[in-house]
Amino acid sequence: MITTIALLKARDGLSRNEFIDYYENHHVPLILSLAPPPDYYVRNYLPEADQRGFPADFDVMTHMKFADESARRTWLALVLAADSGVAEDEARFLDRSRTRSWTVEERP
Repeated sequence: MITTIALLKARDGLSRNEFIDYYENHHVPLILSLAPPPDYYVRNYLPEADQRGFPADFDVMTHMKFADESARRTWLALVLAADSGVAEDEARFLDRSRTRSWTVEERP
């Protein structure tokens, strides 16, 4: 199993609720319209900054799992195609310059 974890930061000016609403109700449907869903795809939202108790330079951790590297690459090719609209959509709600992601091999 291949796991990708991305730490994403909301664009300045969006409230937490606006950020979550856009991600869940606009961006996720866009992603799912472009390619079959990963085997596992969840978003883990941090609490409001004043409720965290610790500093964080991201607002959500997106967690995806794929059967293998080939499945991940195939999915990425569809989602990140030049005409997919994903980059333009992300610019509406994310500070893309602060995106951090890692792909790791998961072993139980």
